[in-house]
Amino acid sequence: MDFQGQVVVVTGGASGMGEASARAFARAGAQVVIVDRNEAQARLVATELGAEVQVGDVSDSAFCNTVVEETVRRYGRLDVLVNAAGIIVRASGEHTTDEQWNRIMGVNVSGTFFMCRAAIRAMKPQGSGAIVNFGSIWGDLGAAGVAAYCASKGAVHNLTRALALDHAKDGIRINAVCPGEVNTPMLQSERKEPVTPELLQRLADTVPMGRLADPAEIAQVVLFLASSKASYMTGSLVLVDAGFAAR
Repeated sequence: MDFQGQVVVVTGGASGMGEASARAFARAGAQVVIVDRNEAQARLVATELGAEVQVGDVSDSAFCNTVVEETVRRYGRLDVLVNAAGIIVRASGEHTTDEQWNRIMGVNVSGTFFMCRAAIRAMKPQGSGAIVNFGSIWGDLGAAGVAAYCASKGAVHNLTRALALDHAKDGIRINAVCPGEVNTPMLQSERKEPVTPELLQRLADTVPMGRLADPAEIAQVVLFLASSKASYMTGSLVLVDAGFAAR
């Protein structure tokens, strides 16, 4: 999968699966633009990769527009958008506050939509482009204790399908990768008990393969969906979950 000469924007690119995706695209020859709120970490990763950085919050539509406009102004085009920015709230519906609900919808759903909308406006005149959104197994299966997160990822799944149909004839492919249990900072965040090797093993034991994914494994699927090898794929939700949803 060769991305020489292509320009790729990765939101949430400073850590986790976003960082792994940014690194994979850079290794494949792309000019990468990392979008993240964590400026220090984003610049650290960008320095290693020779990438650019845009610091801000994807829940702000004006910021999302600026990211795409600045990318096109500097590089003349936008070939790939990866929407990896996301947050989680570990609470049942009953115990999810208004602030938590609005924040997770703002980042996971609105942020994905705002970035997609801005990217499509840039890609459509080119007659080409690929967008990979980050869904989740929990967007379809549901899970206890993460009601807002499940709802947000379900929205991302149907947003992906709808936008793919809107732009199927514009040369823009829009798909989603739906990871299972991946060893990222998000997986370890907001836990009510200390994150120990024993806790991670208990999580791994819930997976048919018996292990957590490495973020780099998810990144390879992201690259595939963004590449010409996936030229007949749009509106697809691709599970990368070690068989979790097959049961």
